[in-house]
Amino acid sequence: MLQEICIKKFHNSAGTVQDIYISFQQFGQELHDAPVVLVNHALTGNSQITGKLGWWSKIVGPKAPIDTENFAVLAFNIPGNGFNGKKDHLIENFKEFTLRDVAKIQALALQELGIGKLHTVIGGSIGGALAWELAALKPDLAENVIPIATDYKATDWVLANCKVQEQILNNSATPVKDARMHAMTFYRTPQSLSKKFNRTKEEVTPCYKVEGWLQYHGDKLEERFQLASYKFMNHLLTTIDISNGSGNYLEAAKKIEGAVHIITVNSDWFFLADENWDTYVNLSLQKPNVNIHEIKSIHGHDAFLIEDRQLAKFLKPVFKTNNKENEKSESSLVRNW
Repeated sequence: MLQEICIKKFHNSAGTVQDIYISFQQFGQELHDAPVVLVNHALTGNSQITGKLGWWSKIVGPKAPIDTENFAVLAFNIPGNGFNGKKDHLIENFKEFTLRDVAKIQALALQELGIGKLHTVIGGSIGGALAWELAALKPDLAENVIPIATDYKATDWVLANCKVQEQILNNSATPVKDARMHAMTFYRTPQSLSKKFNRTKEEVTPCYKVEGWLQYHGDKLEERFQLASYKFMNHLLTTIDISNGSGNYLEAAKKIEGAVHIITVNSDWFFLADENWDTYVNLSLQKPNVNIHEIKSIHGHDAFLIEDRQLAKFLKPVFKTNNKENEKSESSLVRNW
């Protein structure tokens, strides 16, 4: 069931004061009866993380790595993502917000729910970057921080791709569809598309199957996603900055008290594995409880949604209910160069 909290008179980074509505869903145990896990969604995702229509049901659910029989699982919608269907809750002044603002809104919502401690905050892509931001904002909030296929800063590569997305969103006749089609090309890799389609053509139409696949993803997102929401989420990607403008990312990261479990993807063309490994090496010199795991896949950025078995292997030690100490995977400190 979708629930909602109104954060009254929220001050955003630009100094604007307005009411913000944040919707959420709860799964598994009651919030005050079990350890709480906060799951952050990716750019076009939402709070429906598990169940029949859930986008992460193999990771969150009964007997899944994040077991809803043992944990209270909470999923906020990023305000303005449109999942609640209320157009008056969209954020039109999105340029005034940063991902740090969203972290502040989440912190206020957790306070409203009476939650002072999280077992884990976890997310993929921008959801993982939001996990970084929340942990930096509230260093003692989470026992575990698990950013997946993401980074604690927007690199020049991310900024460049977001600029192209912005141009499409502002100038295309079918902006959401066309932006999504473009995005799918850097969420995957040439190897992934070759394995999936191998230059085969559709039987009914003369187009290649890869073209039909892109059209399908564009059409599906256009059906369910508001233009204002896409513009907002794309803008938030450009504001990823755990240092809050100082540029000293490690200084911010080392203050996080909980264990940090970085999960990267060796073929990710959006949030590069090399950046994550640099973060791990440098942060581990200043903070003891830092781990890194690498998903091996040809599927690129989207591998965190595809390679369930690998991801489950990395997550299970963190969510063992009979062992509160975080265990390291055998592959956590090894990289095949």
